[in-house]
Amino acid sequence: MRSFKSARFISAQHILQLCKMKMFSVSHKTVFVVDHCPYMAESSRQQVECDVLTKSRAQGVIPLAPVSKSLWTCAVECSMEYCRILYDIYPKDKLVNYIVSDSEFHILNSWRQEEQSTHELMSALAAVGPPNPREDPECCSILHGLVAAVESLCKITELQHERRTMLMDTAERVANRGRIICLTNAKSDTHVRMLEDCIQETILEQNKLAAGSDRLMAIQQCDLVLIHIYPQGEDTLVSDRPKKEISSLLTSEVHSVRAGRHLATKLNILVQQHFDLASTTITNIPMKEEQHANTSANYDVELLHHKDAHLEFFKSGDLHMAGTSTRENGLKETVTLKWCTPRTNSIELHYCTGAYRISPTDVNSRPSSCLTNFLLNGRSVLLEQPRKSGSKVISHMLSSHGGEIFLHVLNSNRSTLEDPPSISEGCGGRVTDYRITDFGEFMRENRLTPVSESSHDPSGKLPVERAKAQLERHTRYWPMIISQTTIFNMQAVVPLANLIVKETLSEEDVLTCQKTVYNLVDMERKNDPLPISTVGSRGKGPKRDEQYRIMWNELETLVKTHAGATDRHQRVLDCIIACRSKPPEEEERKKRGRKREDREDRSEKNGSKETDDKSWQDSERLKGLLDKEDQESEVIKDSPDSPEPLNKKPRPVSLLTMWTNRITVANSRKHQEFMGRASSVNNKFELYQHLKEENGMDVHENGKASR
Repeated sequence: MRSFKSARFISAQHILQLCKMKMFSVSHKTVFVVDHCPYMAESSRQQVECDVLTKSRAQGVIPLAPVSKSLWTCAVECSMEYCRILYDIYPKDKLVNYIVSDSEFHILNSWRQEEQSTHELMSALAAVGPPNPREDPECCSILHGLVAAVESLCKITELQHERRTMLMDTAERVANRGRIICLTNAKSDTHVRMLEDCIQETILEQNKLAAGSDRLMAIQQCDLVLIHIYPQGEDTLVSDRPKKEISSLLTSEVHSVRAGRHLATKLNILVQQHFDLASTTITNIPMKEEQHANTSANYDVELLHHKDAHLEFFKSGDLHMAGTSTRENGLKETVTLKWCTPRTNSIELHYCTGAYRISPTDVNSRPSSCLTNFLLNGRSVLLEQPRKSGSKVISHMLSSHGGEIFLHVLNSNRSTLEDPPSISEGCGGRVTDYRITDFGEFMRENRLTPVSESSHDPSGKLPVERAKAQLERHTRYWPMIISQTTIFNMQAVVPLANLIVKETLSEEDVLTCQKTVYNLVDMERKNDPLPISTVGSRGKGPKRDEQYRIMWNELETLVKTHAGATDRHQRVLDCIIACRSKPPEEEERKKRGRKREDREDRSEKNGSKETDDKSWQDSERLKGLLDKEDQESEVIKDSPDSPEPLNKKPRPVSLLTMWTNRITVANSRKHQEFMGRASSVNNKFELYQHLKEENGMDVHENGKASR
């Protein structure tokens, strides 16, 4: 009874600790092994100018000669930068053990938390000093440090001891994994394989010793990262190799890197890969110039942090909007965020979904120093996503807490603390035609109920696994909006839609699905209407033939998502494909029907317009003809200037002529016609008629006088 209670107590109270045993991943322990042999004193051949700060040089003064760092100096600087980034972002739980190897190994610190700092490591490295180039190289070897690194991985850390003590009887569940980063100058690929074999043998030996000791833990996994450093201008003797599994306990990868800035870039990339870090570049940071106090320039600062700070970008698919760029020949990616001028010091005004420690990539640069000092003085900076158009989106914020700078993730979407909107209000925009009734039925079909322990499934699956599998099948294709689906709005498709989501189909189910498909074929032959939504579209919507094409495409999409389940599911899909492939005469009949519908639609569309235009033209033409008849009543009807009969087909006239005639007729009604033009004959009027009458001359209608 006591054991039952204790087991129940452990399962209830220590479930969190049982889950946390997985936290002891390879990144929990990192051992640096740096070669201190005489050949590491060789120059890296990357020159550093010492005379660049001199503004003016007097005549006769010899300029300072450039200097170059040794391979040892490059290895120490780059490894310390690796440790600085690690300690900035993970001040606890991520531990580093630093070992120097020459004629013997030198352990510079332990796994204790108080010795985990760059200050402790730099003080210990200062005591070690640079390599002695006059030392006998035969007495020095990197193997001393690698053996000590394996022994160090077997030692228990404070956190591992705490977990082992808490779990008591299940202490063996606490994992022991680690990583060894070796910085050396290897001789060849054969030399590298020899080092790997040595580490493999040492792990097996140390695991045997740990099995009989309470102070040691057997190594379950060890990752070896061997970095071959060689000077500038030389050809490498060691080839790169991706991660390779040497055994179940050891994996190895080899990087051949030139000393100097190339080594610094490589370790910067490795620290991001080893500890799930990501890069963010803050752009357009306004800073005053030292030379000109009244002017300012914009700078960029790159920060490293945990990759979860970009999680919302990946979820929403806006990573391209956030300005992702690739650096260092495609090996390093950074997300660009734009500086917003700080308006307030209060950080409680923003709803944050996460906060992550940051570490500047170039900590000694002036822009990085100014930014960190600005934030440590209590100021906060909002960061926005650079967009070419639209309103700006503020996604992150930089602020300090207790002397540490954090990158806060701001919720740019609807807050989970707000009341959910009513469906009638149009959640997610103006979408209101959700399949509410169908969703209620979907919930009833996938309701979870308690199950007794005596119930047993022949497949051996747990009830929760069967429930997840059913939910996955039901949601492979399930449109949420009525206007986005056709088949789910048709009662004729309901039998097939309910059966196709089943895990297995019987012969009767297959016949029912095939019968449903044949009914749809019969509906198409009869040209029955389909419930196609016309929301947001103008006119009558798609043609009948297009409606059935949409319906068949959607039905085929639904069945294809389940066709791989069993052969009977595939038979249903084959039936649909066979029914869709119509004979040539059927296609010809459909084509003639479509042409006829197009002609009818064009005639309906253009009929009213042509009728109105024709009636207006006829009325204007008739009005002009009547006016002409009134004006030319005296003219002989068969003359060339007489108007054409009404029953004669009018000649085509231009729009300009029609409009000019209409304006002329309208203007003629606004004034009294000139008497001479009104009484003219053939548009001719004889002048001085009164003089002829006085002289006794007769005037005839043809304009000729006679005595």
